[in-house]
Amino acid sequence: MASTTAPQQAAPASPGPLKRIILIAVIALIAAAAAGAGVWFFMSRHAPVASSTEAAPAAPTVPLFFPLESMTVNLQSDDGQQHFLRIGLTLKLGDATTQQALTDHMPEVRSRILLALSNKHPEELAPLEGKRALAEELKTLIAEPTDRGAAPLRVQDVLFTEFVVQ
Repeated sequence: MASTTAPQQAAPASPGPLKRIILIAVIALIAAAAAGAGVWFFMSRHAPVASSTEAAPAAPTVPLFFPLESMTVNLQSDDGQQHFLRIGLTLKLGDATTQQALTDHMPEVRSRILLALSNKHPEELAPLEGKRALAEELKTLIAEPTDRGAAPLRVQDVLFTEFVVQ
């Protein structure tokens, strides 16, 4: 009798532990390369471009507020009564050099302010427009140069922090 043998099928060989380690290392290497490429792509894309045709926008300047000591002044009066003004001022300045110039000449600046305020009547200062006009007048007075031939000081605004007429 003749016997035929059926071809035997080869059992699938399970990958060895060395092949698994190599496969995991290759996947980790590919993932690290992809992450590095992504970081490089996004960082180079958002990097500031320095070109001569584009002007960099100027950063807005932060105003410098310079408070003055409160002052009390006798006001002019036509009715024979004593009227007083207690005023607190803060100056809005553009730069520190103006602040230093004001600090150096503060007695002179205060004298100008006191002389201007002592010539006012309570009726002038009561309405809102009177206060606004006073702020503009004080701004002009304070900006006047303290030294001959010097440039005027750059005072942006005069702000009232205290204003009491009695």
